[in-house]
Formats: sequence, C-alpha cells, structure tokens
Amino acid sequence: MTYVDGFVVPVPKKRLGEYKRLAEKSKKIWKSYGALDYVEAVADDVKWGKSTSFRRAVKQKPNETVVFAYIVYKSRAHRDAVNKKVMKDPRLAEMCDPKNMPFDMRRIFFGGFKVLVSL
Repeated sequence: MTYVDGFVVPVPKKRLGEYKRLAEKSKKIWKSYGALDYVEAVADDVKWGKSTSFRRAVKQKPNETVVFAYIVYKSRAHRDAVNKKVMKDPRLAEMCDPKNMPFDMRRIFFGGFKVLVSL
C-alpha cells in the first residue's frame, strides 16, 4: 500500500505566486528521486471551524491563505529513501533560505501516513 507525506501551511496572499514557483521547483526535485505524485492545493472552500479547522491549525492571519499538500510514495521505506536524497539535493538547499521563505515555517504542520483507502 502507498505512503503519503502531507502538510498544511499558511501563505501570505501577496506571496502566493512566489510560493507557487517554490512548489513547482520542489515538485521537480521530489519527482526526480521517485515520488509517485506531488500535489499542492490552495484553499478555496475552507471554513473557519468553531474549535478546529485548517485555518485554525495554522493560525491563519487575515492576509493569508492555506495550502494543503501531499506527496505519494510506494511505501514508507520508499519515502525514507526519496527524502534522504531530496535533503542532500543542492537545489533544495538553495531554495530554503529561512530568511527568504514565502511562508512562516514555524506554522507548517506535517506528517507521514499509511494509506488506508485509495482508488
């Protein structure tokens, strides 16, 4: 069964174009090392929940939107092998200057998931 890394991140609306360029570059890196799929999606129909929601989870500010993303792998072992290569890739290091990221890295949340049901 496949394995998925997922993450949610708040992105300032005025920096969404810059974020998209970063996501396009990231997609190429992950795919080059064998990720099966790479998807980043911007909030469109995301409500504020009373106690919890995507917006609340990232402490969304009025000038921000939320990005939900996931990367698909063959298995957890495959994910670990791909990510090991990705983390050593100089293209990623070049893009990830903490002082110049188009989002607040302290408010991202992420995790790895075993797929329970799939098409």
